[in-house]
Amino acid sequence: MTEAEPIPDMIVAGGTLLTSDPELPYLEKGWIIISGGRIIGIQDCAPDKLHPSTQVIDASGHVVTPGFVNVHTHAILSMVRGVAEDMGFAPAYTIGVPHGHDPTPDEAYAMAQLGGLEALCFGTTTINDTYCHQDVALPAMAETGIRAFGCGRIHDVDFTRVHLGEWSYDPKIGEQTLADAAELIANFHDPEGLRTGVVLAPHAPDTCTPDLLRQVRQLRDEYGLRINTHVSQSRVEVDFIRERDGMSPPELLEEVGLLDERLIGAHCIHVSETDIARLGRAGAHLAHIAKGNQTHGQIAPTHALCGAGMNLALSTDNMHADMVELMRWALASGRLQQGKITDAWQPAKVFEAATMGGARAMGLDAEIGSLTVGKRADLVLFDFRRPHLRPLTHVLGTLVHTGQGRDVDIVIVNGKIVVSGGNPLWVDKMAVLEAAETAAAALWIRARAEQLAHS
Repeated sequence: MTEAEPIPDMIVAGGTLLTSDPELPYLEKGWIIISGGRIIGIQDCAPDKLHPSTQVIDASGHVVTPGFVNVHTHAILSMVRGVAEDMGFAPAYTIGVPHGHDPTPDEAYAMAQLGGLEALCFGTTTINDTYCHQDVALPAMAETGIRAFGCGRIHDVDFTRVHLGEWSYDPKIGEQTLADAAELIANFHDPEGLRTGVVLAPHAPDTCTPDLLRQVRQLRDEYGLRINTHVSQSRVEVDFIRERDGMSPPELLEEVGLLDERLIGAHCIHVSETDIARLGRAGAHLAHIAKGNQTHGQIAPTHALCGAGMNLALSTDNMHADMVELMRWALASGRLQQGKITDAWQPAKVFEAATMGGARAMGLDAEIGSLTVGKRADLVLFDFRRPHLRPLTHVLGTLVHTGQGRDVDIVIVNGKIVVSGGNPLWVDKMAVLEAAETAAAALWIRARAEQLAHS
């Protein structure tokens, strides 16, 4: 280390590296040198000299990966965990279940922080979240140490009536949700530090009128943002848009100017061959919700969508936030579509989707998504000194096929340790759990009272 080189803040020493960088995808034993929140060096031997102020993390016995990028979540929906998974489509449209308009700001804070903490402890370092009260949800998640991006859901349907079977649109609702998004941009969009950020979130084609979607496009263009929306997630949505607008959801998004390389489309299950070609041609990004889709008995045509040109990224939606498990589900989804094991669907594909694919979808691939010199130091250390992770014959295959989020030992975001020994350092875990438990209990009491009132 020469006199001109900066003194490292941290060295992650002697771990096995899965970098997600095609230039150097794997190092059996590597040292990652960090300064100023960025990776300034990756090498296959220890530095000649260590400065006394440099923090050294012993990564022997660990596999080091980039932080995962989860491109489509609803952290507050942890309030319906263990119930929504077995209800079929759209618990949010069902009476007797807590809905997006139900949480108070305090309840939203508690549930969002639980969701953000869960994701972080499982190795996600950047989350893209959508739901209610994002003015409190984003900082609640960021307090855990995770990079928290998102937006309140933008819509002009009256969500307070949808679960009663009433679909009506009110331009005043659209004006308010757009205004809330603009305020969120002013307060939380941080393109320099990337601690928080805004990805505009029109809820879905069927909960937004075409006029509102055009207004979203204008706001997107004004601030140079990305769009995250549900696309063809149900037959209900597809049939509704066909009847209302005379086209498919992807055609509608193209019509209003939202179908391009800035679109993150969640689900994309019920798409025709022409829809697939349209999405691919636009260079849109697929937020593949493999576990959520298969739990409800459906599979998005990921093989065809990727073949058409969509970028594959992964997202947990409102299922539990284990991106390691999600890679397995995504791999199984692709193989089921082909009916066999092929070169097209191997562990490297879904690992890339969980890291660089997500960063690409977020427009952050120059900053995060791989262990690359110059990028932000977002790292995850998996403890591979466990029976289900040995032998180390093929490390990436082992991580994807038998690893778990619970194998995460240390998480580093922006060069700072935020999880150690599997436990968070920036928030009190038990306090987060207790606050979320209290909030969820209150939400379910109110939801059941409403159900009784309408019975």
